Amino acid sequence: MAEGGAAVDSAPDPEVVLQDWPPRPWVLAAILASAGLLLHFLFDGNTPDPIDGAGAAFVFFGAMSAAFALGPRRWVEASVFALIVGLVMSGIAWQVLRSENVWAGREFAFAAGVFAVVISLPLFQAQFHRTRFATDYKLTHFHVWTDAISGAGALAFTGLSWLMLLLLDQLLGLVGIDVIENLVREEWFGWVWSGGAFGTALGVLRNNLKIIGSLQNVVLIVLSLLAVPLALALAVFLVALAASGGQALWDATDAATPVLLTCAVGCFVLANSIVRDDGEAISRNRVLRVVGVVLAAGVLPLALFAAVSMGIRIDQHGLSPERIWGLIAVIVAVAYGLAYWAGLVRGLRKDWAARLRDANLHLAAATCVLALILALPLFDFGAISARQQVARLESGRVSAQEFDFTALRWDFGDAGRRALARLAEGEGDVAELATAALAQTERVWDWNRDLVGRGFVGTLRLETDDPALRGRVEAFLDYEPWRCADYCVALDLGELPAGSHRIALVQRYGYETVDLPAVGADGETIAAVPADPREVAAENPGPLSEDSVVEVREEMTRYIYVDGKKVGEPVDSQPMESLLITIQDAE
Repeated sequence: MAEGGAAVDSAPDPEVVLQDWPPRPWVLAAILASAGLLLHFLFDGNTPDPIDGAGAAFVFFGAMSAAFALGPRRWVEASVFALIVGLVMSGIAWQVLRSENVWAGREFAFAAGVFAVVISLPLFQAQFHRTRFATDYKLTHFHVWTDAISGAGALAFTGLSWLMLLLLDQLLGLVGIDVIENLVREEWFGWVWSGGAFGTALGVLRNNLKIIGSLQNVVLIVLSLLAVPLALALAVFLVALAASGGQALWDATDAATPVLLTCAVGCFVLANSIVRDDGEAISRNRVLRVVGVVLAAGVLPLALFAAVSMGIRIDQHGLSPERIWGLIAVIVAVAYGLAYWAGLVRGLRKDWAARLRDANLHLAAATCVLALILALPLFDFGAISARQQVARLESGRVSAQEFDFTALRWDFGDAGRRALARLAEGEGDVAELATAALAQTERVWDWNRDLVGRGFVGTLRLETDDPALRGRVEAFLDYEPWRCADYCVALDLGELPAGSHRIALVQRYGYETVDLPAVGADGETIAAVPADPREVAAENPGPLSEDSVVEVREEMTRYIYVDGKKVGEPVDSQPMESLLITIQDAE
C-alpha cells in the first residue's frame, strides 16, 4: 500500500518506489536551481577550461542523478550515488578538455561516460548494487520507462514555463512594468529559472509514478503498433539484399553502417515494447507476438551486416578514431543479437520472452561497465589509427596520391601529427605530401580535398618583380591551393622581421593576409601561416580580372581597395607606413 492507502500494481516495490513525498518538488527545485546558478558561474559565458569544465560536469550530473534517485528513505544511498556520478563525470570532462587536440575522438569518450550514467541510474534505482543479477527485471524496466517519461515531461514543462514567462512579460509591458524583461536579460536568471522549473516538474511527476506507470503501458502499446511495419520492412530488406548477392550493401557503404545500427536499435526497442516486463504484461495479440520474435531475431543480422559494412569501409580507407568507435558500437549490437538468438532458441518451446528479459539485464550491466571503461583515458584510438594508416601506406596498399595525409594532420591528434612528421623526414612523394599536410593552417574538407597533392591550378597575378618571392607564393599555394581557387592577385606588403614576408591574397570576395617565413639555410621554403586569422570581405564585391589595375596609396595605415572601394578593416593590426592598396579597372 502507498502512503495514501491506494493499492499499487505498477511496481513490485511500492513502499519505496511509489511513495508520495510532499517536499520532493521543493527539494528538487532547490537542488537544480542551485546547480543552475553554479553552472552560470562556472561557464560565465566562455568555453570552460579543464578545471571549470570538470566542476560543471560534477554539478550537472551530480545534481541530475540526485534529482532522479532521491526519495524519503534513500537519502544516504542516493547522495553517495550522485557523488560518485559527479566525480566520475568531472574526471572524464577534465580529461576530455585537457586532451583536446591531443587525443582524437575524446568527445566520444565523454558520450560513453554519459551513456554509462544513463544505464546505471535505473540499475541503482532497482537496487542492482545490492541484488546484482537477482535484481527484479520488472522493477528495472519500470524505472527505465518512468525515468524517461518523467524526464521528458519535466523538460516539456520547462519549455512551457519559458513561454509563460515571456507571455507575462508582454502582459506587464503593456502597463510599463519591465521587471521580467530585466530579469531575463540576466544570464544567471535563465540558469536558475530553467533548473528550478525542471526540478519542480520532475518532483511532481516523481510523486505520481502510479499514474506514470499506467502511462508507461500506454506508451508501450503505441510503440508496439510500429513494430509491424518495421518487421515487414526488415523482411523486404533481407530478401532484397539476398537477391543482390550483397552488392547493394557494398554500393551503400558510406551510409550503411549507421542506418543498419539504427534499425537494429529500433528492432530492440520495439521488440521489448511487445515483451514488456513480465509474462502477464506481454501482448496477447498473436500477430504482435510473432512480430516480436521477428524483431528480436532481426537484431543479429542487422548487426552482422553493419559489421560487414564497417569492415568494407575499414578495408577501403583504414582505421580512424570515429571508425573504431563505430566498430565498438557494432560489437555491442552483435552481442545483443547473439544473446537474443540464444534466448529465442532456449525458449523456443516455452517463455522465449523471459529469456530476452534475462539477456537485457545482463547486457545492460555489461554495457554500462564497457562504456565506463571506454570513457576513461586508457586507449588512444588516434595512435592506433595512425599506426594502421601508416602501415597501409608503407606496405604499398595505398599510394601516396590516394593517402589521406590531411586526416593524419587533423583527425588523429598528436599521434597523427607525429606520424606525419616522421613521413615528412623521408623522401619522394610521401615526404612532399606529408610536408604539405603539416603546413596546412586549416582543415581541408571533402569539398576541396581533391586539390591536395594536385598543386596550385588557379590563376595568380603577383604585383612584384621579385622572382624569388613569386616562387615562395606559388609554393605556398601548392600547399593550400584552395586559398586561390580561381583568380587572385598577390600583393607584396613588405618584409617582416627575421626575413619573413607578408602578402595579401585578393579575390573577388575580399582578401586575407599571409606571412611567408624566411627561406631556410638549405634553400627550402617552409609553408606560410595566416598573418591574421580573419578574412576581410569586400563591402561591395566587384569583378577582379586580368585587366584590373592594382595600386598602392599612402594613408595613415594600410587598406585593401577593390575598384576604388575600401575593403573592410586595415591590413595591419597596428598602423605602419602609410600604404593603401587599391584595385580598379584599367581604362
